[in-house]
Amino acid sequence: MGAACAKVWFGLQRWVEVGTIQLPLDELIIDKEINPFVDKWEEEGQFPAHKVFKILGQAGFLGVDKPTEYGGMGLDFSYNIAVAEELGNIRCGGIPMAIGVQAGMATPALTRFGSHELKKQFLVPTIAGDFVACLGISEPGAGSDVANIKTTAVRKGDEYVINGGKMWITSGSQADWMCLLANTSEGPPHQNKSLICLPMNLPGIHVAKKIDKLGMRASDTAQIFFEDVRVPCKNLIGEEGKGFTYQMLQFQEERLWGVASALTPMETIIQETIEYTRQRKVFGQPVLHNQTVHFRLAELATEVELLRSLLHRAVALYVEGNDVTKFASMAKLKAGRLTREVTDSCLQFWGGMGFTSEVLVSRFYRDLRLMSIGGGSDETMLSIICKYMDILPRCQIFVDMKHSESLQLPAFCFSASLLKIHSFQMSSMEINPGTSRRHERNIEAIKCGSRRKKPGYNYSWEAQKRQRGSSMGCPTTLLID
Repeated sequence: MGAACAKVWFGLQRWVEVGTIQLPLDELIIDKEINPFVDKWEEEGQFPAHKVFKILGQAGFLGVDKPTEYGGMGLDFSYNIAVAEELGNIRCGGIPMAIGVQAGMATPALTRFGSHELKKQFLVPTIAGDFVACLGISEPGAGSDVANIKTTAVRKGDEYVINGGKMWITSGSQADWMCLLANTSEGPPHQNKSLICLPMNLPGIHVAKKIDKLGMRASDTAQIFFEDVRVPCKNLIGEEGKGFTYQMLQFQEERLWGVASALTPMETIIQETIEYTRQRKVFGQPVLHNQTVHFRLAELATEVELLRSLLHRAVALYVEGNDVTKFASMAKLKAGRLTREVTDSCLQFWGGMGFTSEVLVSRFYRDLRLMSIGGGSDETMLSIICKYMDILPRCQIFVDMKHSESLQLPAFCFSASLLKIHSFQMSSMEINPGTSRRHERNIEAIKCGSRRKKPGYNYSWEAQKRQRGSSMGCPTTLLID
């Protein structure tokens, strides 16, 4: 990192230390190197990621929680969250999001499970800001439903041959490498995926287009296709088939980072709304003097502080080594909904000015809307929380051995990746008339429409047998939970 280093106090003032002079991060970098150019980058639909990341890398802010052996600062994850909060002083949402991908979304699995050689090749230059990283998970038919991705990486000799495509890739048109999730076998969807470090300059990689978005306009978002892309097998992160598990771990840090990066913008919007409504007069008095206005602003400020407390609790538990999936999901859900409340309420108090592109509240009204969609939708967060509360509905489908032909069974509103299918082996002697009657009632319920079917989803015994192996006996019960 050279002469520049960082000293971060979680939850307090964040500072950059250069020699003997201490300056806040926002004064040294954000106010001088980023905010003066945000409007220009918003219009152009892209910020110069290599330039900005190099500045942040030299100051140590792209590897706060990464090992010192690879150029990081060796601090725990709470310091990364403190940096995320401070980056919220950037006057748009797209650039902090791209920094989050670089520092806390594309690299956690590589840091934790990658080989030493792989870290030297990809992690070191990413922390230094020499490489721009992107995360390749989402596809046109698989967003929050990660298990349903279709991109394949087929092993041929000492290489993987990759075919497929990725969608909504942050920094995709500028990236030097991608942390790619792909199917590397024909096994069960939670056990057939792997993470691969994919250089973006290989033959067969096509950046199809830069997507025109509602918000986050300063950050480029790309659709990318892969056509017989060959990458060495040594670029595999960790073990083959563990990619889904690794990505679920990465999601926890991504979601916590996202929550942290939204806190400061919400505070900024509330404060700027207070200042505007204090000087803007309607019917002879400041707008702020209306009880509806100042009460609502007080409510919003309270909600922001409650969200901050939930985030800090989740981060503290995470640093101690606990599973914080439930708390991270709760924080992500609350952040998505609260950002909408804050931006919508405050924009209303700006009146006609709030409907222009000249004020910050309108930009964050567009940018922060992504909080309820990206990194796991609100509905996915609710499903995860329900799962940890053990309140997800359960449905038992009884299938007679004589009815082993293809059968469309009812599906729920949850994505396929959240469904677990368990089969139980029973001999024909264990089947009783009640089982058949219950089976008939279930089939009748499907026919009459009281239970919804998922078109094209095949729960047939043949399909299950092909997926799970030929050693299975005939099923009599499929339990979907």
